[in-house]
Amino acid sequence: MNLDDLIDIALKEDIPHGDITTDPLGLDSKTGSARLVAKQDLVLSGVDLFEMTFKKVDSKTTIIWKKKDGDQIKRDSIIAEIQGTLPHLLKAERVALNFLGHLSGIATLTSKYVNEVLHTPTKIIDTRKTTPCLRILEKLAVTHGGGQNHRMSLSDAVLIKENHIRAAGSITIAVEKIRCKAPKLPIEVEVTSSEEIDEALKLNVERLLLDNMSNDEILSAVKQIGKRAIIEASGNMTLDRVKSVARLGVNFISVGNITHSAPQADLSLLFGKLL
Repeated sequence: MNLDDLIDIALKEDIPHGDITTDPLGLDSKTGSARLVAKQDLVLSGVDLFEMTFKKVDSKTTIIWKKKDGDQIKRDSIIAEIQGTLPHLLKAERVALNFLGHLSGIATLTSKYVNEVLHTPTKIIDTRKTTPCLRILEKLAVTHGGGQNHRMSLSDAVLIKENHIRAAGSITIAVEKIRCKAPKLPIEVEVTSSEEIDEALKLNVERLLLDNMSNDEILSAVKQIGKRAIIEASGNMTLDRVKSVARLGVNFISVGNITHSAPQADLSLLFGKLL
C-alpha cells in the first residue's frame, strides 16, 4: 500500500462524515501555530508520514522540523513547528500523531535493545511480526532505532521453519527441494536440537536459527556450529536477556517484540496563538 492510500484510509476512518466538533466553530478563516513536543525521551521515526498527513488535509500547511528520523530526542524537546488553518490542523492532528507515535515507539524500543548489545558484534534484527500494511514503515522505524531488517517478505529469503520441516518430512527433504528449484539462494533453517544442527550443517546451509533455546542450549549450539554457518537466536528475547545471549557468540538476535509490542511514544501537539 502506498503512503497516500494509507493516509486516505486513516483520515477517512477518523473523519468519515466531517468533524462535528470543529466544523461548527467557524474557524475556517483563522490560522494558527502548534509545536510538536516530546513528552518522553524517544527516538524519532515517521517524519515524512506525519508531514504528509497534514499536507493531505491542507497542502498549504507548513512544518519546520527541528529534528529528523533517527534522532534521539529528550523529553520536553520541540521537534517541529507547524502553521496552518486551524480547522485543518485540528483535523489532521490525531492521525498524524498516531503514525508518529507508533513508529517512534518502535524506534525507541529497538534502540534499547541495540544499546544492550553494543559491547558485542551481535546485531538486533526484526521479524515479520508486523502490523498488516505497515511493514515497510515499521521496518524502517527499526533501522531508525539502530536495528537491522530481516527479510521483508516471504519472497525475499528462504527460511525453513519447523512447520515447513514437518510438512516436507525432514530438513534434508526441504533443503533439497528448495535447492532443486532455486540452487543459488542462500538457505536458513530453524533448528531445535543438536541432531537437527548436524543435519543442517551436513547440507551446508548458510544460516541457522536457534529458536526458543535456553542460554545453555544456545552456548552448546554455538560451540557445535563454530564458523560453519551464520547463527541467529530467537524466541523470548526480552530486553533484560539479550545482553547475555549476545555474549554467547551469536551473530544475530531476532526480536518480534520491537514491532508487535512496542509502546506508543508519547508526543503532543501544543497549539499556540492565532496568526
